[in-house]
Amino acid sequence: MRRLLTVLLLASAAVGISLPARAHNVLISSDPKDGAALAAPPAQITLVFDQAVRQGYAQVGVTGPDGAAMADGAASVAAEKVTVKVRPLTAAGAYVVGYRILSADGHPVTGKISFRLTAGAAASPAGSAAPAESAAAGEADTARAAEAAANGGAGMAVVWIVAALLLLAAGTGVALRRSRLAPGEPPEGGPVGGPAGGSGEEGRA
Repeated sequence: MRRLLTVLLLASAAVGISLPARAHNVLISSDPKDGAALAAPPAQITLVFDQAVRQGYAQVGVTGPDGAAMADGAASVAAEKVTVKVRPLTAAGAYVVGYRILSADGHPVTGKISFRLTAGAAASPAGSAAPAESAAAGEADTARAAEAAANGGAGMAVVWIVAALLLLAAGTGVALRRSRLAPGEPPEGGPVGGPAGGSGEEGRA
């Protein structure tokens, strides 16, 4: 009887010890791995635990070398995996991933991992597009300036042509007016009567 009681007590103690040890979730792997040195920045962080994580309670934060928060949105849970997207990581240096989840037994579990980005990422397409847009705007301004200059030259040419036509028209009018006068006819406004009239009077006398 004592032997049976001893066996039962030992079994109860073993169960009591083993259950709490497996009750809390434990991080077993991650992507990137803890302490990894990366040449290219990751697009997301994935944490893998030994048991399923409760939905709706997982929180994951990513802190950059300058202390800026780099997590992009809330963490998503799929069984034992917790994933969070990150913003474009452009600065080289150490990044810290801190997490807080609710384990299967309802207890919160917290921890952190870190990784290092060895080289800064290239500028985003939006950033590289800005100089291109500026260059295109500059070319457009240059083209408009050239067009304006050409239009200004054309306008001056038109002015000179119109002035030349006016001078030509004035000269042509003067020439036509002179050609209409009969030979020997005095121009308008000249003296009426002349030596010929005086000779006639003398003859009649």
